[in-house]
Amino acid sequence: MTESRSVDVRPAGRHALLVELPDAERTGAFHAELLRRRAAGTLAPVEEIVPGARTVLLDGVTDPEALARRIAEWDLPAHPADDGPVVEIPVRYDGPDLAHVAALWGVGADEVATRHTSYTYRVAFCGFAPGFGYLTGLPTELHVPRRDTPRTRVPAGAVALAGPYSAVYPRATPGGWQLIGTMPDPTPLWDLTREEPALLTPGTRVRFVAEDGTP
Repeated sequence: MTESRSVDVRPAGRHALLVELPDAERTGAFHAELLRRRAAGTLAPVEEIVPGARTVLLDGVTDPEALARRIAEWDLPAHPADDGPVVEIPVRYDGPDLAHVAALWGVGADEVATRHTSYTYRVAFCGFAPGFGYLTGLPTELHVPRRDTPRTRVPAGAVALAGPYSAVYPRATPGGWQLIGTMPDPTPLWDLTREEPALLTPGTRVRFVAEDGTP
C-alpha cells in the first residue's frame, strides 16, 4: 500500500494492515510508537495490535488507506524507548545446557548467570504457547543456535535461549531451545484470574535475577 524508509505497509484484508520492518529491534520500536500514539489519542481507531518477529498486524482499522499514508509520514525511532516498569524473573542457573552455552560463549559455566543477568530485555512478541514471550536484548555475540534434537518435554519455568531470544516456558511443552536455568515458581507467567493473564506481554521490559545458590 505504501513504503516509507524501512517500513513496508501492506493491506491484509479489508480492515487490516500488515507492517513489515527490517529487524526485531525496529519492530519493537514501531510497536512501542503505536502504543504511545494510542495512549495519547493520536492513533486512528485500531481494534488489535499484534507484533511478530518482523511484522506488526493492525486489525480492525476503519480506513486502512488513510492510516497507511499516516504511517508513511511518521518519524520512527530506531530503538524502543527505555522506559516503563521492569518485571524481574528470579532464576536458578542450573539448566542442563548451561555448560554447552558457556562453551559457545567462551566462558566458564559460572559466568553464564553473570552475562545473562547483565541486560534488560524486552518482550518482542508472544507465541508458541499462552504466556510464552520472545525476549530480545542479548548482544549478537551471545546468540546461540537451537538444539539439534528438540526435547519432547521442557518443564514449566525453564529459562532458555535460541537465536537472539531469551524466554521462560510458562508450561511443560516440547522445545528445542538451550536450557540454562529455572524460574522456581512459573505460576505468575500465565494466570487466568488476572485481567491480562500473561505476565510477559509485548513491550514489557524484563530483568533476570540470579537466585541465591546459583552456581
